[in-house]
Amino acid sequence: MAFEVMRAIDDGAYANLELPRALRRAGLTGRDAAFVTELVYGATRLRGRYDPIIGRGAGRDVTDIDPEVLDVLRLGAHQLLGMRVDSYAAVDSSVALTRELLGTGRAGFVNAVLRRVSEKDPQQWRDILLKGVEPGSDEALAVSHSHPAWVVRALRAALEAHLGEDADSGGGIEALLEADNAPATVALVARPGLADVEELVAAGATRSQLSPIAALLESGGDPGRIAAVRSSRAAVQDEGSQLVALAALAAAAENGTVEARPTEPDGGQPLHEPDNDRPDEHRGDDEPTGEPEGARWLDLCAGPGGKAALLAAASIGAGATLFANDASEHRTRLVDQAVGAAIDAGADVFVGTGDGREIGEQEPDSFDLVLLDSPCTGLGALRRRPEARWRRSPEDVGSLSQLQGELLDSAVAATKPGGLIAYITCSPHPAETRFVVADAVARHENLEALDAQPYVRDASGQPVSDLGQAPYVQLWPHRHGTDAMFLALLRKRSAATASATS
Repeated sequence: MAFEVMRAIDDGAYANLELPRALRRAGLTGRDAAFVTELVYGATRLRGRYDPIIGRGAGRDVTDIDPEVLDVLRLGAHQLLGMRVDSYAAVDSSVALTRELLGTGRAGFVNAVLRRVSEKDPQQWRDILLKGVEPGSDEALAVSHSHPAWVVRALRAALEAHLGEDADSGGGIEALLEADNAPATVALVARPGLADVEELVAAGATRSQLSPIAALLESGGDPGRIAAVRSSRAAVQDEGSQLVALAALAAAAENGTVEARPTEPDGGQPLHEPDNDRPDEHRGDDEPTGEPEGARWLDLCAGPGGKAALLAAASIGAGATLFANDASEHRTRLVDQAVGAAIDAGADVFVGTGDGREIGEQEPDSFDLVLLDSPCTGLGALRRRPEARWRRSPEDVGSLSQLQGELLDSAVAATKPGGLIAYITCSPHPAETRFVVADAVARHENLEALDAQPYVRDASGQPVSDLGQAPYVQLWPHRHGTDAMFLALLRKRSAATASATS
């Protein structure tokens, strides 16, 4: 099974989507599922370390090895160097797999390469790979932590841009790279009004200390065994993704664009209590007034639907209508599935397919809240999407930042005067985050950045710490245990107000 998933990843599949499907089809649970998961994720994460080792064992560059054989070798190398698998068993099982699926000739090649790999332990191989590389350099970090060197440089720049400190201080960059290679705990979201955390806890999860609507499957297992997940009242969703969506809702509530903050379904306290000490600078004379019923929300790039489903659930109590859009028909279908439970519970949701860059022109000044979870490099989600580091290139950053700017322009145009825009990425790269937002604020004189940090609250209602330099929010795997989510909250002022303050 691990080999089949590796081949699917090589063909463009995402590990965090393909592997759970494969495990369910095979009916694997417990230790067997955990073994396959570690095998696939580890071999994919650490290919930057294993490929040079395999090349040395093969006496040729890995680009000259057939892709399917290379996948077997990566799986074998991870068993030998990254897992507690007996050397004989690791080599023998890899050879048997190759003989069965790829033929006897290739099996002999796999046997020879893996036996050479097994002759040295991980530290010996590390010393060989780092020979002649300057200690502590980005190149050395790339080898040691299996990241492309350009990604190491990008993450270093991100730490310095968001935190305003040297990325080497306190082991920041190394801690981040190590966190990228650590398995992420499965986080579940109890969609407000549809499920509650206690239901997930009763099913074996642990209440989160970070997100007020999250529970963690700390011992692993298939989330699909939980009834609330099967019915889409709950789902797998990173805690960072939950926090930024909740922050957008909390800001919209305070801005007057929703009736009330979403509450726990048992009628408990609001997820975010008002902060009476928060300065009044977040309000303006041009903010929406009167009854908020009929508020219109837009999720501009909604696929695959996690944040849209959270918004849809929250919209029921807020009396809002949600419009969820995505440019891909396939991702639109995923959004349809994700919001189904909320629609069944009474949510008013419209799902469509379209170019998000055109919606601002098609629907000007139409939405009270626009959430833009923008396409990005995904450099903040490398724990859960280990293949992303090998698929992206530095050239992608330029093309994506241009797209992000165009989408943000459309979001601004689609937002009502006084309305809010939540700009979100799962990348901390400065060119995809702070720079995109700063450029948009410079282009639009009626756009202002609000301090997003007071709206990011943990499960006890306290402000989350270490969010970087205000007014933005930047979460980190090594500091918060989440994906590296970025959030900017922007308010669109009326033309008259913008002119008066310019």
